[in-house]
Amino acid sequence: MTKPPFEKILIANRGEIAVRIIRACHEMGIRTVAVYSEADRKALHVRYAMEACLIGPPPSRDSYLRIDRILEAAKKTGAQAIHPGYGFLAENDDFARAVRDAGIVWIGPPPEAMEAMGDKIRAREIMQKAKVPVVPGTPPLSPDPFEVARQAEAIGYPVLLKASAGGGGKGMRVVTSSKELPSLLAQARGEAASSFGDDTVFLEKYVERPRHIEVQVLGDTHGNVIHLGERECSIQRRHQKLIEEAPSPCVDAATRARIGEIAVKAAKAVGYVSAGTVEMLRGADGSFYFMEMNTRLQVEHPVTELVYGIDLVKAMIHVAAGEPLKMKQKDVVPRGHAIECRIIAEDPARNFMPAPGKVRALRAPTGPGIRYDGGAYAGYDIPVHYDPLLAKLCAWGADRDEAIARIGRALDEYRVDGLKTSVSFHRNVMRHAAFQAGDLHTGFVAEHPELLGSGDDVWLDEIAVIAAAIAHFRHAEAISAKGGTASAAAGGSSWRWGGRRGWRA
Repeated sequence: MTKPPFEKILIANRGEIAVRIIRACHEMGIRTVAVYSEADRKALHVRYAMEACLIGPPPSRDSYLRIDRILEAAKKTGAQAIHPGYGFLAENDDFARAVRDAGIVWIGPPPEAMEAMGDKIRAREIMQKAKVPVVPGTPPLSPDPFEVARQAEAIGYPVLLKASAGGGGKGMRVVTSSKELPSLLAQARGEAASSFGDDTVFLEKYVERPRHIEVQVLGDTHGNVIHLGERECSIQRRHQKLIEEAPSPCVDAATRARIGEIAVKAAKAVGYVSAGTVEMLRGADGSFYFMEMNTRLQVEHPVTELVYGIDLVKAMIHVAAGEPLKMKQKDVVPRGHAIECRIIAEDPARNFMPAPGKVRALRAPTGPGIRYDGGAYAGYDIPVHYDPLLAKLCAWGADRDEAIARIGRALDEYRVDGLKTSVSFHRNVMRHAAFQAGDLHTGFVAEHPELLGSGDDVWLDEIAVIAAAIAHFRHAEAISAKGGTASAAAGGSSWRWGGRRGWRA
């Protein structure tokens, strides 16, 4: 076995992504350090890591967002490198600089690239200079409402208000007319200020019925940048992704090569290193526009790994150690199709309202072509303080039809008892004719409210078992009252017949 690039890595995150990174490290022979808040003492990532450090109380601002405490944990445990995962400090260039200044290796892109791409207005300017197509838009909006109205009229309604420091749909509003502009502008600025500490917003042309297509890139410190094809992420609610797949049903080989070149050009424009994602909008006319770049590992990275057979976490670690990429662009060939469903502790029937609580029972599906990246277990309390993502359920198939069939089967096998989840929603989507036909756009969920259903997961086999147990108990009581035994009852097994009645119920 080759010598690992690092002896010990600290994972500055929690949940399923921390578990995912820990597993990759252990396969590489690297020792791991978890950090955790008081709410996460019993979390899975704490159990899986070789060492663990408490970094503060439950609120993330007092624990997972505390740069000083994470660095202290790294120094205390002798970690040589830090992997940030996604979320929290993953795209914080101040954190990346602090890690680098502390003499610890940052497993991610250079902070300068993160800073450039983190400011959406600056990123647009860099992309325009690099001849990357961007959505028509404006510089930062002035405080003058008449000037803002003039700019919106010049672009043409509908327009999209976006926060310069935004993400996850925060500080974003669609404006369909001049009447809506003043109030929605105030809302966007207010949300941007509260979410990012920066109320700078700008305008873009709103692309109607777009598809969200993103391209995975990977770069090293030797000047090599490649792309690993695209992912389709159009199934969203409130601009947050729910289902992702690779490749996109609307992208052929020639288009893949074209948008891949655009993504590589965008990454090279900022000296990008490590794994990153160039997000694009595809208009109804087939045009692609640069939207933004996520300077980190994406939640949906497993579908790319399944199709291209490349472990992105391991690749990030090798790149951080100064090694060149192990593959050239010509070696990157897609195989089959993969779909990911985000299993979230939310109630789809109540507009995806968060539903944290105790996981009373959990059975993860297995079988051919199934990958399950989870962060919870039976008996675990989902904390109210963090993102309610329970797991990512992925399926790979030789083609899209097989991938849909496999993930549908896996969703039927999946059991989470004790709290509402998005499982029923995913089942509805997989059975929907428009999804199966690949007729997607970012308004798909809003256009099909029937997908939300009741939000209840009704498990007929469990009902059958309960009904059988009740029937058996009553039958045994009746026999006992007559002085006999249950086994002497005529007519065969009460469990069997009770079960059948339960199944019919």
